[in-house]
Amino acid sequence: MSDPTPVIDDLREESEELDALVARLSPARWALATPAPGWTVAHQIAHLAWTDRSALLAVTDEDGFRVLVEKALAAPGTFVDEGAEEGASRAPDELLEDWREGRRRLEAALRASAPGARFPWYGPPMAAASMATARLMETWAHGLDIAAATGVTRPPTARLRHVARLGVRTRDFAYAAHGLTPPPEPFRVELTGPDGDRWTYGPEDAGQRVTGPALDFCLLVTQRAHRADLALTADGPDADRWLDIAQAFAGPPGAGREPKGARG
Repeated sequence: MSDPTPVIDDLREESEELDALVARLSPARWALATPAPGWTVAHQIAHLAWTDRSALLAVTDEDGFRVLVEKALAAPGTFVDEGAEEGASRAPDELLEDWREGRRRLEAALRASAPGARFPWYGPPMAAASMATARLMETWAHGLDIAAATGVTRPPTARLRHVARLGVRTRDFAYAAHGLTPPPEPFRVELTGPDGDRWTYGPEDAGQRVTGPALDFCLLVTQRAHRADLALTADGPDADRWLDIAQAFAGPPGAGREPKGARG
């Protein structure tokens, strides 16, 4: 993915679709609880705005971003929540405009970045395409939480290909985040996209493989659904272990979601 333009274009579309959803909400509905414990619709948008600002800093001011990382390391358990809490306290119209302005500036910075440039992040450094992919992944995942809170169904699109690819590429990071040694051999991942097309990653003769719907795989790696509620199949003990710990986002392991059968 040397040319970041396609994923930046898809990030814009993903963001605009979510924007259209929240823009029509009354101020009271911004206070609706989402599936993320303690987070309202406002918290979700505030988090996206905060992370967009962080990404913009990483792209345009490496020293400034380094200060932000130091703050995160000083408060690893609360740093993200504090950013969301601060933004959620603002009036919805102000918060929405802040998110819009931040993502416009980030898009412009990514499009203007030099070919081959890499930017610091909370995980490994990322190229422009990877940064845009990470933002698309988060926008989609937090958008799902907002949709659930507001009773809206967001059909999956071909943009999920970016999320799926990120989920595959972060396999070793997920192992490391859990203090585990990643398996030395690559896995085979075969997914069925929303339009019925086949998305494949890794060697065909790999001994460990994961198969299933692309939507389910994306829900898994963003920890928006429990593995027990998804139609994913793992062949091989290492692949099976991966499906228990997979995460496409930077930072410590997330708590994930309870299986639907455990809710009551």
